[in-house]
Amino acid sequence: MKVETKRNPARGANYTELAPVEISASSRVFILTGAGISAESGIATFRDKNGLWEMHAVEDVASPQGWRKDAELVWKFYSERRAQAETCKPNVAHIALGELEKKIGDKLFLCTQNVDGLHELGGSKRVVHMHGELFKSRCEDAKCKVGISREDHALYPTLASIAKCECGSRLRPDICWFGEIPFFMDRISDALDACDLFVTVGSSGAVYPAAGFVRHVNAKRPRAKSIYVGPEEPDNADEFDECRLGKASAVLPGLFRVL
Repeated sequence: MKVETKRNPARGANYTELAPVEISASSRVFILTGAGISAESGIATFRDKNGLWEMHAVEDVASPQGWRKDAELVWKFYSERRAQAETCKPNVAHIALGELEKKIGDKLFLCTQNVDGLHELGGSKRVVHMHGELFKSRCEDAKCKVGISREDHALYPTLASIAKCECGSRLRPDICWFGEIPFFMDRISDALDACDLFVTVGSSGAVYPAAGFVRHVNAKRPRAKSIYVGPEEPDNADEFDECRLGKASAVLPGLFRVL
């Protein structure tokens, strides 16, 4: 019979009850960010009430099958997201991570599930976008040699408006859709293997492979500290050493103390 272990309730606490996390000169920090950090800037999320998945079926707008079935609907969805994201600004949580990078440089590995670009606007220079970038497009033909990812802020609300690659195929959003492999997984795995501190900010713990990163660290780096930051505990709360409860904009500015 499988015996389930229960996480110590003391691990989940209001962020004001816990001291800052010390980062030494030798520390290597891996930070994973999810929808929660950008929601505070007004970016629409997927799983909340009235979220994006309430308005659209996943398979219709975020899958290769949906693209083949109705490319116009897919681009209308991402055009609306682009237009909305253009109106949003980074919040103090994004800025705090940009400031942390200035202090510890490449000892910080910042990986995001978000596609909005707010980390860069907040000052971060070394962001790894595992799910792609909203303001980039690429050729729909995976075998195309010229249709590499490119900066693109255009809106494509109709089928006729969809831009073409040099090869003649259509451009698609440079986004990792359901059923596709997230980007940069080799780099991400190497960084997880090397980190001393793992922090997840505003991710539900329900979407894999990102939800499995903390378990990866626990297995490969048993002495590494793992911390979750968010208003509520995530689905995978039992995997973390601490859950610091509070909004990212409240927690992150005072979360770290660089020695």
